[in-house]
Amino acid sequence: MKSLVVTVAVIAGLLGVPAAASAAPAKPELSLPAPGGPLPIGLRTLHLTDQQRADPWVPEKRRELMVNVWYPAVPIGRAPSYMTTAESAAAVAGRKLDLPPDALSKIRVHSRENAPSLPGRRPLVVLSPGAGNNRMTLTSVAEHLASQGFVVAGIDHAYEAWATEFPDGLRQCVACGQQPDPWPAAIANRAIDTSFVVDTLLKDRRWSIDAGKIGMAGHSAGGSATAAAMVADRRIKTGVDVDGPFYGTVSLDRPLLLLASPIGEKHFGPTWDETWPRLTGPKERFLVKDSGHSSVTDAAILIDQLGLRPQLPPAEVENQYGSIDSGKALDFFRAKLTGFFKQWSAR
Repeated sequence: MKSLVVTVAVIAGLLGVPAAASAAPAKPELSLPAPGGPLPIGLRTLHLTDQQRADPWVPEKRRELMVNVWYPAVPIGRAPSYMTTAESAAAVAGRKLDLPPDALSKIRVHSRENAPSLPGRRPLVVLSPGAGNNRMTLTSVAEHLASQGFVVAGIDHAYEAWATEFPDGLRQCVACGQQPDPWPAAIANRAIDTSFVVDTLLKDRRWSIDAGKIGMAGHSAGGSATAAAMVADRRIKTGVDVDGPFYGTVSLDRPLLLLASPIGEKHFGPTWDETWPRLTGPKERFLVKDSGHSSVTDAAILIDQLGLRPQLPPAEVENQYGSIDSGKALDFFRAKLTGFFKQWSAR
């Protein structure tokens, strides 16, 4: 099975840009596509600590998570930053981008910070990002789902993403590049993270979440974690795996959608083939033609806004972004996830 470490080496950092590349001189204003649903949305950022667990990467610490919660909201308040200024500065410096240090913190989003929730019981969708990526990389998907009536929780799994800011400062990716391959254990731990977040959100009265309508989706390692979390926690009724391999023996009797890129089929297809007969619930495996491994993320949109495709190695463009138009790819992923969760989680 192809290790996720190979993927991490390519997609490390928000934009996945090699150190030698720089942005176009014009430095266009960066923004994310507007959500397509009818509801205005809010965003709250949570810092959660699981006092019952040591962190697997830094055992002297308790397990901590940063979580973004997007939700239907009263449209009042200011729009939050896409990422913090410290996260932006770390990404710009680490990738040697020709951008101001705070450029990525100025990306326009469509949520209102800490806005009051709209009334009504809501289905929940948990999102888990790819290895090396933080929770913000799935903002465009999250905002769209929230505008369609879902509460959406994006998890930052501590020490598994580059430059995520916690209350005590930035934390780097400890898992990335480790040998032997750390990701099988990391995926199992992400399943525990997910159950902890679900427990926490169900107790939080700021959101009236329907405990019988919980789904999960993830990209790459987050897709792997989606399957693992569904195995471990039957409250998760349905899942979407975007280009993530299956680790170990996965057997599920609930709906699962697998969205694959050509590069994902090449590297992870054997795990999908081997697991497919053990998925006995409703299932669909869909090849997104001409897409790349990271087409579901905001990185694809931002790469194109910065005009970076011509500066990237052709193999990286093909593997990570494909030849598909990034806007059309995002429209597809948002529509496919929304339709699947409305069909199975929100009924």
